[in-house]
Formats: sequence, C-alpha cells, structure tokens
Amino acid sequence: MRLEAALQQFVDAVAAHPLPHDLRDLRAISATALPQLPGAPQRVAQVVEYSVTARDGHALEVRLYTPEGLPEGPAPALLFAHGGGWFQCSLAVYDGPCRALANASGCVVAAVGYRLAPEHPFPVALHDVADVWSWLQANTERLGLDSQRLAIGGDSAGGNLAAACCLLLRDLGLPQPRRQLLLYPALDAGMDSDSYREYASGYYLSAELMQRCWQAYLGDPGAPPALASPAHATDLHGLAPASVLSCEHDPLRDEAEQYALRLQAAGIDCTLERLPGMVHACIHLHTVSASTDVAVQRAGALLRQALC
Repeated sequence: MRLEAALQQFVDAVAAHPLPHDLRDLRAISATALPQLPGAPQRVAQVVEYSVTARDGHALEVRLYTPEGLPEGPAPALLFAHGGGWFQCSLAVYDGPCRALANASGCVVAAVGYRLAPEHPFPVALHDVADVWSWLQANTERLGLDSQRLAIGGDSAGGNLAAACCLLLRDLGLPQPRRQLLLYPALDAGMDSDSYREYASGYYLSAELMQRCWQAYLGDPGAPPALASPAHATDLHGLAPASVLSCEHDPLRDEAEQYALRLQAAGIDCTLERLPGMVHACIHLHTVSASTDVAVQRAGALLRQALC
C-alpha cells in the first residue's frame, strides 16, 4: 500500500534534512518537535507522578495515566517504555501517545522514564524498566491495580526493552506479565533484512539513524547479547503472550514479524498485525494524518482483549 499524500510529504521533508553529527543535537530537536505532532492531548481522569528508586539508587520518574470511565475495583495496567532509539525522547515527549493509549485500552498506563544512551548504555535502560516493573508489581494494591492483569510494552526501542524484560524475567525464574505489547519494536542489532534494504532511507526512520542508535545503546561493538538484541535469543519458550504490530514502510518491519513468528513457533500465544501504509513512529503523527491513529487504536483493542 502506497503512502498517502500527507505522509509522503512528511517523510520527504524529514529526508531533506541530514542527520546532525551529534545525536544529542537530534535529541534536542525531537524534544521540541515531536510533542507537536500528536495534536491536542486527550483528556484522562488523572495523571500521577511517582519516583522509583533503581537498583543503583537513581531516582526514576514514572507517570500513571488513568483513563476515564474505569469500572470499580482494581484496574488493569500496562507498563510502557517509550521509543526514541534508546538515546532520545522522554515522558514529556510521550505524554500525548500515553494518554491516547490509556483511553484506547481502558487500562492504566504506567510510563517509565528510563535513562538514556550514550550516557547510560546497555543494560542501564533495561534494568530501569525491570526495576519499575518490580515496583509496579509490589505496589498494585496501593496504586489500585490488579496484580493479575499487568502487561508490559513499548514502541520501537521501548518495544525492545519490553521484549528484553520478558526474557530477563524468565531467565531469573520470575513471573511473566499477562501480555507483552510490541509496537514496531527494534529487536535485531544485525540490521540485515529485506525491509532494511527496501526502506533504508526516505521513510522517516533510516538505516543510518538506526545504526547510530544501536551504537549509542550497545557501546561495545562486540556481538550483542540477547537481552540487548532479543532476536538473538536462541530460546523463546516460557515468555508472556504477545501482541506485535509492525508498520509496512519501516526498516524494522521484518524483525518484528520474524520475532512474532518465532514466538508462535515456540508455542507462545502471539498475535501479529502489519499496519498497511504506516511508517515508523506513527503513534506520534496524528496531525500529519489521522490515519495514523490506527496504531493506538489497534494496540488499545488488543490490550482490552487481553486484560479487560
């Protein structure tokens, strides 16, 4: 499916500007530009901020978004790790998408402000997400959440962290989430797929940018461990049921779909959907085209089916 005219114009405009030499400059640009793209933030019942202490004593910010109209009693919840190539974005940048996802899913969304590369390379971000997952589990009663209906998810680099967290929990012998929600996840540091070759440039996320993202996150150029690059995991048994959404015009499309097929082959209940005509990071692009709302709506529907 071809890109619609508005999306084509948008990706062409992005491609016309070369990447800054320093990724921290791109971080600053994204912090200003991305929050404008989703449009006016949706209303939710409440947003509450918490401080969670990571294993090394660092204070992590966590925001809980509660949608309006939840039934009485403990609520289902999603721990959400934002995208941004592990080096950019924040809770502020993802305020709009988190509000929309809470409303679409009927779940409390707990967004985690993990630390960013290159200042904090692997495994810091993964450990931050795992520590907040442990905090969420330990505090369900105080937070009004249902301990039996907790999911973990994220988009792009956040999808990587969600998938890796499930692998980490399994390897430690700890309980799995009720569901893992992987939105166009970055799972394979090898970057060797047909979709990488087909959509290497000109479709918002480029292969050049992803190469720099992986370099910032991994630091050491050696072979990445499976907890950094989940596609390298040799065994996917015992993981949480999954919902995987890929985007048609995205260099990460094939690795997301291949991971979903491997989960299915390992006997994991896994749904896989490709969003036709969509590009990477489409949950931010409502003001570019309302058709991009399909990502949040499908993610929300899959969460409702799994948790509500």
